[in-house]
Amino acid sequence: MSSTVPTHSGTAAQAGLAERRTSLRLPAALLLVGQLLYIVVTQLHADGDANNHPAVFAEYAHSGIWTAVHLGQFVAMAVLLAGLVALFSALDVPATPASWARRFGAACAVASLALYGVLQAVDGVALKQAVTAWAGAPDAEKPARFATAEAVRWLEWGVRSYQNIALGLALLLLAVVVVRRTRLPRPVAYLIALSCITYLVQGWVLGAEGFSHTETIAIVLAFGLNVAWMTWLIVVAWRPTPTETRRFPR
Repeated sequence: MSSTVPTHSGTAAQAGLAERRTSLRLPAALLLVGQLLYIVVTQLHADGDANNHPAVFAEYAHSGIWTAVHLGQFVAMAVLLAGLVALFSALDVPATPASWARRFGAACAVASLALYGVLQAVDGVALKQAVTAWAGAPDAEKPARFATAEAVRWLEWGVRSYQNIALGLALLLLAVVVVRRTRLPRPVAYLIALSCITYLVQGWVLGAEGFSHTETIAIVLAFGLNVAWMTWLIVVAWRPTPTETRRFPR
C-alpha cells in the first residue's frame, strides 16, 4: 500500500512552488490594477476624429480635464509597468539565454515608462498649450499657431510609436521567459505574445500614418488580451497549493 505522507523532497518542492506563487502576487496585482485603471481613465479622453486636426484641436482646446486625464493615464501606466518590472524580477531563472531575456525585458519596460512620461508631457501639456494658443489667437496668427500645434502632434506620434514598440518588445521577452523557464501555464505566454503583436502593430501604424482605425482596433485588442493574461496570472498567484489545501481543509 502506498503511503500518503509526502516525502521531504516533495514537501520542499511544494514549499518552493508556494513561495514562487506568493512572489507573483504583487506583480500580478500591479499589472491588473494598472491596466484596468488605464482603461477607465482613457474613457474620459476627448473622443474626436484624431486625424481631423482643425476639429479635434478645437475639442482639445476646450477640454477642462485634458491635463488631468493624461496625468491619470501616466499614473496608470506607471503602475502597470512597475508590475511588469516586478514580474521579470519574480521570474528568477538560471544563467541561461532566458535570464538574458528577463534582463532585457525589464530594461525595455523601464524604457517604455520613460518614453510614456515624455509622451504625456508632449500630449498632456505641450499639445494642450499649443492648441489653446491656436484657438485664442487672432485670425492673422492662426495659420502659424496651427502649424506649431501640428508639429507637436507629429512629435506625439513619434514618441507614442516608439513607446509602443518598447512595450511590445518587453512583452515579447516576457513570453520567451514564461515559455522557457517558468511553471506558469503555457497559454499565458501565448496571450502575452499576442498582446506583444498588438503593441508592435500600434507602433508601426502610428509611425506610418498616425492615428487610424487600424490603430484603434489594435488598442482594443491589447486591452482585452492584457486583461485576460493578467487575470490568469492573478488566479495562478492566489491559487492554493496542495500543501495549503491540506493545511486548511474545507
